[in-house]
Amino acid sequence: MGVMRVAGYEVPRKFPTTVVGSYPKLPPAKRALRSIRKGETSWNSVYDLFEDAIRGVVEDQISAGIDIISDGEQTREDMVVFFAERVKGYVPGEWVKIFDNVYFRKPIIVSQVEWIDALTVRDWRTASKYSEGRPVKGILTGPYTMIEWSFDLYYRDRYEAIIALAREIRKEIDALVAAGARYIQVDEPALSTRPWREEAEIAKEALKILFSGVDAKKIVHICFGRVEDILPYILDFPIDHFDLEFKNSNFRLLPYLKEYGYNKELGYGVIDVHSTQVESVEEILADIERLMKLGILSPEKIYVDPDCGLKRLPRDIAKAKLKNMAEAARIARDQW
Repeated sequence: MGVMRVAGYEVPRKFPTTVVGSYPKLPPAKRALRSIRKGETSWNSVYDLFEDAIRGVVEDQISAGIDIISDGEQTREDMVVFFAERVKGYVPGEWVKIFDNVYFRKPIIVSQVEWIDALTVRDWRTASKYSEGRPVKGILTGPYTMIEWSFDLYYRDRYEAIIALAREIRKEIDALVAAGARYIQVDEPALSTRPWREEAEIAKEALKILFSGVDAKKIVHICFGRVEDILPYILDFPIDHFDLEFKNSNFRLLPYLKEYGYNKELGYGVIDVHSTQVESVEEILADIERLMKLGILSPEKIYVDPDCGLKRLPRDIAKAKLKNMAEAARIARDQW
């Protein structure tokens, strides 16, 4: 697919800017989530608070100069639990430590998984309402990561569970495309934790189910772990675009892209989401130049974005990082 024109906004042909998905929780979203957790109210009854938060996220991204935006995942406390709470067949689990002092309630599959109704379309529509024509990504946690970060007490093996969940998530993708989404991103951070060909084959089969016949830009985001170990096995995935972490790992992956002949579109992570240090425009330009000097991808295939979601950063830091990133991409369009 070429340059996207959405509601009058033309995404730049070279080095378009985007985000991976999450953004710091804005105060209205924090209030809404706290109220829901305490059992004081329902998700629907506080959606006006979520809408205020999504509008603020969109305004931040637009003012920073981002071309392809997100809703900031303001309604999602966790990328796995959000979907597990809304897909039939899951029940809540116990608290599990992920890293540092971060915990989540690892969900449990106790019966056949089943998609009941649209999960993310309302948030996508809300963001689109305020996006001034900029395209909004539809963003979903992929079936491989959902199963990897769940306890499964129902299916015979991981393969069966992943494929079953892929069939249900496809229904959400269809709902997003029907609503008008033209960029669909599936997040699979767990994929690099089992860097074996047979695991990549399972993920590939799941992606065929998710994306076959879908009229939208097909994106998979992978971060976390040694992506270079799985790179040879994923290059033929049935997608348009991989979104990958580079900055935090000091661009360790770059020589492997050249070695294995990477030629899909690339979401090129130039912002470290784990650091509050704001990358300068000059630093980001130098990092874009690193990729361009490899001579493997044209500027039309490179999307400039952060390594991952921005949710753990202070809002002013997140916005400053995006602003410098967008300015660097603007300058790079003249240079390349």
